[in-house]
Amino acid sequence: MAVPFSSTVEPDSSASLPNEDDVRRGVELLYFGYTRLTRSVDDKLTDYGLGRAHHRALYFIARQPDLSVSDLLRILAITKQSLGRVLNDLSAHGLIESRPGSTDRRQKLLSLTEKGVKFEATLFDILYKGMTSAYTSAGGGAVEGFWQVLERLIPEAERPMVELLQGRAL
Repeated sequence: MAVPFSSTVEPDSSASLPNEDDVRRGVELLYFGYTRLTRSVDDKLTDYGLGRAHHRALYFIARQPDLSVSDLLRILAITKQSLGRVLNDLSAHGLIESRPGSTDRRQKLLSLTEKGVKFEATLFDILYKGMTSAYTSAGGGAVEGFWQVLERLIPEAERPMVELLQGRAL
């Protein structure tokens, strides 16, 4: 059973709290913005018989070469069985490879193959163009505000994982 999200972040006392309509609009914009942004990526994935779960795995493996399976499980918050299917598909397409860890041979470290690097770069380029267009038209201040809202949607206990990807390890 999912636990309702509760933020430990205190709102800025100078800002007015959003009303229900503001929150609903934000949720809808987040949903529609994300689905529209990823639609072109979906088209490329379909050519390989892959889906969004495959794209998420490719993305995070590209961000952290030699990412362990256990870390990828934690990042994606999916079951081991689901991740196993995703990794098997990516491996069958020659997009990823795994090797045992250097200190713990039971550990599986994941990286992209040359083909995987090219494919992930093609997918990221689609996201890059969409995001830079939106950022540019929204203006500089909107970028920081957008990041702040999204960061505060992430439970505080999970933020170090995101910061690690940003190169801002605590």
